[in-house]
Amino acid sequence: MILKDRVLQMEADGFVRRRRMTADTSSGDAAVAGASAGAEIHWFGGRFWGVSESLVGTLTPRISGEPDLHVGHFYGSQEASDLSEPDYEGLPQGASTSTHMLAGAVAGIMEHCLMFPIDCVKTRMQSLQPEPAARYRNVMDALWRIMRTEGIWRPIRGLNITAVGAGPAHALYFACYERLKKVLSDIIHPGANSHLANGAAGCVATLLHDAAMNPTEVVKQRMQMYNSPYRSVLDCMRCVWQREGALAFYRSYTTQLTMNVPFQALHFMTYEYLQELLNPQRHYNPSSHMVSGALAGAIAAAATTPLDVCKTLLNTQESLAVDSVSRSGRHITGLGHAFRTVYRLGGLPAYFKGVQARVIYQMPSTAISWSVYEFFKYMITKHQHEKRRIQRDAEK
Repeated sequence: MILKDRVLQMEADGFVRRRRMTADTSSGDAAVAGASAGAEIHWFGGRFWGVSESLVGTLTPRISGEPDLHVGHFYGSQEASDLSEPDYEGLPQGASTSTHMLAGAVAGIMEHCLMFPIDCVKTRMQSLQPEPAARYRNVMDALWRIMRTEGIWRPIRGLNITAVGAGPAHALYFACYERLKKVLSDIIHPGANSHLANGAAGCVATLLHDAAMNPTEVVKQRMQMYNSPYRSVLDCMRCVWQREGALAFYRSYTTQLTMNVPFQALHFMTYEYLQELLNPQRHYNPSSHMVSGALAGAIAAAATTPLDVCKTLLNTQESLAVDSVSRSGRHITGLGHAFRTVYRLGGLPAYFKGVQARVIYQMPSTAISWSVYEFFKYMITKHQHEKRRIQRDAEK
């Protein structure tokens, strides 16, 4: 029995080595770049395991995946499949919901935190009637002037509330997307990737994401505005609650959905399409994840900028804009009201205020999000597979 096990293990290891050699030969420079990028971020994964070993231990991903991606399918032995190292392309389909949630939460927090200064600039550049001191030529001019005149830490004001909201919002977002993408793909185009399923799954996932993230967006954008009157995040939340009521935190929710549903549909469909072109075998390739994510984010961001301008107006209730359209000082409510206000104050060009900052923000933002998400999804699932294999070997 022991001899048979060793033979099966040697055959499985030989098959995996041959598969890797073939993939390395066919993928060329992209594979080399991907391996290099993966090595550079591997240390971060090690730090992560040290902090969250107990949480990862609760994950129980399935490593079944597609039948033709596993050694056990070829040799007719489940034991051989368990002993071999799983191919990455089999892992996403086999990862558990908790794995998607944890990887998504880490990706969301890193994405929003790293890109927060550019997001601050975007918010200000979308102001319809900015103060003379808050009129900027471009993104770099805005960052430099904000830090020089308002303090070096001013571009990251409100970062804490964003980090708190981004974790659960992106956990729901990616978990819902992965689950629905598989279910809808099996219905629409069994056994293959369906762009319609990808877009539909992204739209539904957006409903959960925005429900968790919208209050955070309201507080964050009010903290980012020029001469923001709020001393802290808690002061901003208290003032909004007392002066405008609880519904103020969801005043832009329908507009946010109107913007994010087409944004995420374009985003996910473009990402999956580019993955088919750049990474058709769906190996773990950080360079392809980053390029696909960046291009998908840029296209979706540019197309939905007019809706983002309206969302910013609804969130911030910019005082000069409100006073210019309503002497009574009543709030701007609803997407239609916001669209009319934007056009009245700036005409058609106003709908694309801050488009440069939005694209510059979204390109690295979505690149970070996808590369970090794919990395942690891969590492968590691989970690669990290896842990189960060691436990099985110890029981023999």
